[in-house]
Amino acid sequence: MPMLAGDQPWLSLLDTALGRPGQALAPVAAPALLLLLALPARAWPGLGLPRRPCVHCCRPAWPPAAPGPHAPMSDGEEWVWPPRVQPTIDISILKGAKGEAGLRGRTGRSGKEGPPGSRGPRGRKGQKGQVGPPGAPCQRAYAAFSVGRREGLHSSDDFQAVTFDTELVNLDSAFDLASGRFLCAVPGIYFLSLNVHTWNYKETYLHVMCNRRATAVLYAQPSERSVMQTQSLLLPLDAGDTVWVRMFQRDRDNAIYGEHGDLYITFSGHLVKPATEL
Repeated sequence: MPMLAGDQPWLSLLDTALGRPGQALAPVAAPALLLLLALPARAWPGLGLPRRPCVHCCRPAWPPAAPGPHAPMSDGEEWVWPPRVQPTIDISILKGAKGEAGLRGRTGRSGKEGPPGSRGPRGRKGQKGQVGPPGAPCQRAYAAFSVGRREGLHSSDDFQAVTFDTELVNLDSAFDLASGRFLCAVPGIYFLSLNVHTWNYKETYLHVMCNRRATAVLYAQPSERSVMQTQSLLLPLDAGDTVWVRMFQRDRDNAIYGEHGDLYITFSGHLVKPATEL
């Protein structure tokens, strides 16, 4: 513990009390020493003891405490702080050799689809390929008829079908001369044409029929001169439809003119475009 420089008499007394030189005074000094130790610290200055700076009686501990404004003195020398050393480690010395590659991990989940990129530049034209096998022949639909009547006809009823006796064109025999009807087998758009020669002083009144419906009229008033009359039209037909010509009699005589040597009455039709191409 630190001791005062003026404490030497008391140290001698203490040594005597503890059995060192002057052991004979121990019975007397021991009670006095105990009395002094029992005194409070503020009572020590009243004893008249000289006040001297405190010195260490033993080797100071290491490291010493940070010096204050009044640094303690030891043997007349100031405390000198050693230089502060910052330890450094050379990582390159500790780095070992490169290890072997590890095992390949599992494939991760697919990410979200990104936005489409910009169109790239056009590539070079490729080589010409080989000729392919021939294709199937084009299946084109046809339908046509053209018939005539050489004998004239007078109406004998209010409604009378016109029959024909001359066949000019009849693909697939779709037109029946005896009944005067064309039966549609290929649906589509058809062009129809009716030509007649009127009779002098008689009325000419005909209908172009589709099934039981009148679609067009051919009419000529009675006259002293006979003329050629024509009616034509485009008509959509479905499979199974029938086209024919009907005479319509009113209060006048209705007739169409004909001769065996010449062909004045004709009825024609053909497919313009099949329904599959519409």
